Amino acid sequence: MPGRFTFDEACAAVEAAVCGSVRASLVAELSASRDLGAALRRLRDFLRAQAFAAGGHRVRLAPIVDAYDRVTREEGFHVLHDWDGKADSVNENIIPIDVLDYVIAKRGADPVDRHALAILLDYYFVHVLAVFSLRVWDEGDPNENLARIDRLLQQLQGPNGSGQQFARDAETLMLLATSHFELHERGYAALLDKVKTLDAGPLARIAQPHAVSIGCHLRFGFEATYGRDTIVMRDDNNADYPWLCFALLVLVREYSRRHDAGDADRASIVEAILNGLSADARAFIGEPPKSLSRCEAERVELRETFEGFRGDFVEECEPYRPSEIGYSPLAFFFNFSHNVLKGTIVDAVLRGEPWPLAFNDLLASSPAGEAADAKRRLAATLMGYARANPDRIRGKLTPVIVYDPQAGRRAFRSTMSKIR
Repeated sequence: MPGRFTFDEACAAVEAAVCGSVRASLVAELSASRDLGAALRRLRDFLRAQAFAAGGHRVRLAPIVDAYDRVTREEGFHVLHDWDGKADSVNENIIPIDVLDYVIAKRGADPVDRHALAILLDYYFVHVLAVFSLRVWDEGDPNENLARIDRLLQQLQGPNGSGQQFARDAETLMLLATSHFELHERGYAALLDKVKTLDAGPLARIAQPHAVSIGCHLRFGFEATYGRDTIVMRDDNNADYPWLCFALLVLVREYSRRHDAGDADRASIVEAILNGLSADARAFIGEPPKSLSRCEAERVELRETFEGFRGDFVEECEPYRPSEIGYSPLAFFFNFSHNVLKGTIVDAVLRGEPWPLAFNDLLASSPAGEAADAKRRLAATLMGYARANPDRIRGKLTPVIVYDPQAGRRAFRSTMSKIR
């Protein structure tokens, strides 16, 4: 146990902050500041102390969050802090404070904006819940613990908060918590072993966003980081390939079950499998790379199960060919999932208006219509920020978030050619 408290007590402490009037009272008190910069500096003090007092209520999270963060770092994950690629070190401030400081620089002289304050406060709490998502195995039933975090997440994103949606479920928080650059990747294999002990429901909710997001991540790496060299990409992703194999196997098993039962409700599973395979289809249904050596039995089952429905699957993939008028995650490329969420929050705070989209929404296609328009606008907005602040990769300034339907169509054609 990481501290002198139980998991239930830790959740209860967060619940006291997100389920009552504490957040609204705090935002109201901060809004009495002379300008947005002053309000944000006061909010920064609260976030640094991880203690909140407003409306007669007091919530002190520092002992719990610090203890959970410490043991999570020891396991190999920096959930609260970003990596500074230029300094080759972990940033001193937690990510919500980094974003807050950026907003002060951009909007500090503006009048107080309650929406901006509320979104940043919620962004802090979603990071706390992301840390909690990796602690569900510490004591008790991890399935029940995940369900507890999920209820807190829904409360956080409910009517008492900013209105900003972050993630669809607690299982997606686990993805966001671990989608940072880690200098040492020792934690991923151990976490995957723990994940495999979960019940079928949580497994499915973990598998689907992981398959799509790792597909997006590896397609970005193939184009930008590895110079379209599949061998180099495989050798440099010993953590991602076993996770993707696990996610695809969970999805393939479910597709096979529904296929054999004559259940036509499998569209979202088809799309997730397609996106996962788009990263490197031959690694999973062809000759395996060394990066899959530790999960050979799973890969064999994945390939053999896939062979049983290959023909029908190919036909069911056609609706997911990217177009210019719909939205497709096959056209979405990025370095790390948490950067997608961070960019969404930065834009929402700069505009003072929450996006009506969670991270998961960008991992599923939409035909032409309002939903597709909103997703394309957000993806284009994120690409705009990435182009304005590119990373230097292989000596070239490169945006780390890209939405490109033409590149998506190429990925679709290549993937379909391999799986046929």
